[in-house]
Amino acid sequence: MKNTKLQDFIAKTAATSRIIFGDVRRLQRDILPDGISTREQAELLVRLDGQVRRTDRAWTEWLVEAIVDFAAWDERAVGAVRSESREWLKGLLEATGTPTKAGRNIAREIRREAERAEPAISFAAKEDSAAAQASRPNAIQGTMSTPHVAA
Repeated sequence: MKNTKLQDFIAKTAATSRIIFGDVRRLQRDILPDGISTREQAELLVRLDGQVRRTDRAWTEWLVEAIVDFAAWDERAVGAVRSESREWLKGLLEATGTPTKAGRNIAREIRREAERAEPAISFAAKEDSAAAQASRPNAIQGTMSTPHVAA
């Protein structure tokens, strides 16, 4: 990992076993101003969440939002978190051992994101199907309108 600031943040907060409001603001402002950008960062932060005993409410809110945004950012066009990302997150959350409040909230938000996408995906599939059917009758009509010659 190239982000030594994140490594330092994780080492300090793990050593104190707490994350305070100021830690969350430093993380947002100085360490990950654009949010989580790699699975490695996400994994480190989820594992950190499982290691610390005390966290400020701002930590839980930020971590949940950052993980869900990371998992869904490249699927925003279809509005879903792909099953691959869901499975990766599920495995990651299970690997941390005892579920944390942030872990439970991440799982819930990922499920909601997937449920929201279902109608959109179904609608898109119906549109594709309708377009395919609309193009087929023209082709079929073209073949049916050619006269068959009986021998």
